[in-house]
Amino acid sequence: MKVIIAEKPSVGREIAKVFGATNKKDGYIEGKGYTFTWAFGHLLQLAAPQEYGFYGWNVQNLPMLPQKFKLAIRKVKTKDGLVDDPGVKKQLNIIKTLFDEATEIIVATDAGREGELIFRYIYYYLKCKKPFKRLWISSQTDAAIKDGFRNLKPGADYDSLFNSAHCRSQSDWLVGMNATQALSLSAGTRSVLSLGRVQTPTLAMICARYIEHKNFVPQNFYQVVIQPDKDGQAFKAVSVTNFKTKEEAEAVLQLVEPTCTIENVEAKPRKEPPPLLHDLSSLQQEANKRKGFTADQTLTLLQNLYENKLVTYPRTGSRYIGDDVFAGVPQLIAGFTEHVEFGKQAIILTSAKLNKRSVNAKKVTDHHAILPTGEKPNHLTDDQQAIYDMVAGRMLEAFHADCIKEITKITILSGTKFLASGTVIQTAGWRAVFNDKDEEKKDEENATLPAVKPGEILPVTAKDILEKQTKPKPLYNEASLLKALETAGKEIDDDELRQAMKDSGLGTPATRAAIIETLLKRDYIAREKKNLVPTSTGLSVYNVVKDQRISQAELTGAWEKRLEEIRSGASVSAFQEEIKVYTRAITQELLQAGKGMALK
Repeated sequence: MKVIIAEKPSVGREIAKVFGATNKKDGYIEGKGYTFTWAFGHLLQLAAPQEYGFYGWNVQNLPMLPQKFKLAIRKVKTKDGLVDDPGVKKQLNIIKTLFDEATEIIVATDAGREGELIFRYIYYYLKCKKPFKRLWISSQTDAAIKDGFRNLKPGADYDSLFNSAHCRSQSDWLVGMNATQALSLSAGTRSVLSLGRVQTPTLAMICARYIEHKNFVPQNFYQVVIQPDKDGQAFKAVSVTNFKTKEEAEAVLQLVEPTCTIENVEAKPRKEPPPLLHDLSSLQQEANKRKGFTADQTLTLLQNLYENKLVTYPRTGSRYIGDDVFAGVPQLIAGFTEHVEFGKQAIILTSAKLNKRSVNAKKVTDHHAILPTGEKPNHLTDDQQAIYDMVAGRMLEAFHADCIKEITKITILSGTKFLASGTVIQTAGWRAVFNDKDEEKKDEENATLPAVKPGEILPVTAKDILEKQTKPKPLYNEASLLKALETAGKEIDDDELRQAMKDSGLGTPATRAAIIETLLKRDYIAREKKNLVPTSTGLSVYNVVKDQRISQAELTGAWEKRLEEIRSGASVSAFQEEIKVYTRAITQELLQAGKGMALK
């Protein structure tokens, strides 16, 4: 008997349906010579400190460095405290019976780091020795599932993926458990001051930005603006120099003459390439900007679309596809020719040469960028439809033509030097899909500028002074925080450069939503409209840890890079020893830093 284990019941049932298995049992389905069972996500976790003899919260126990980590059944809260989840115990017993009877095990948990961890923890906890193979698919469509089962991979091919996941789990336990107890004990607070390998540098980024924003002192500055006229078409030109005082600006205003001279005209076409296809992080950013969805909401909606066979694997960190997937893109595009919003652009693309900016097999990680599968959606909620349309619309944008703009700058003299600038979209290209206007239009830009030549003299029909203020960096919202987490706090706007730095980011696309939700749940941050701001508790914790290594985004980002290297076969023991050294150091730092902390 071959046993197939999925990550959750809904996926197990879908795979069973593809095989035509219909004999439902308690915790599994039988049929066609296969048995289909499932986990409920993470059934097992690394055991709590007391399992290693570290009882209570005691400075003498720190740092807690287990010789060998143990696995424990997921816990639930009851009136008697934390107990083993009875539903998990029951399902583990069912899986054990099935594994004992199996001739072969096929792993069908999500094809990624956490999916591998979920299965391996079950496999090792049950002390199973049976051989297993791996189903590795990027789509839940019937065709993809069948094709995946025709091309099962040896389980050993994913040992390094498990090593990476297990090292991540161990490092989170070591840093989180020790840092939390060290700070809470030294601060003498009754509440638990939770710290973590990724959550603490994320909190530090939010707090640092909030404090910078709060303490920012705006500075007034002044500009002189004139309005030349060319054959009845007036346009705006702003002084090249900014003035610190109104008096300086007024003195220059007096120098403005009734006419002005065109000194120079520079008109340059600029190609704006289409955006890359979506990965999870970029989709979460877009959904936050367009619809105000939280990162967690977007992931939940996307996972639901995936399980309903409508989109490819959601937890991907890649924004590229290979040539094999690209071969199916024209057919996918043809499926949207009747779409209400962007059907017209889909029709255009069916007969156009497709842009291949997002096609690069070398940049595809475990899973390619998110695409629609070609299955027709039915009965989607408004929120599901919104996310589905963002995936489909981005596909059309990514394979569309460049947007061609003409950027014109006119230098003008009238007492001082002025600049008139304007951007005209000559060919919308990919921007026609959502009909997006350029988001970064500056206030002083003109929609269009008249045709003028150097040496022309034009009348000045109006002049004035503009009073402006310097602005602080905006507070983080979920979109801008996700963007910053990709590069461990470095602010990089360029898509491809940000992609190149992703291996050094904080967390992974699959975990960043959970990091934000954890900070909210622990009352370290709060949502104010669309912004994320620290609470008084969050600021108190930040003030203690801000100079400690645990708050350094770049250090934690470097660890994430190491985990990716382990996935490619780098040394596990070297990383584990590094984490232990780090854990000893931060435990001592925090035992000292928490003394006198202003939080009771």
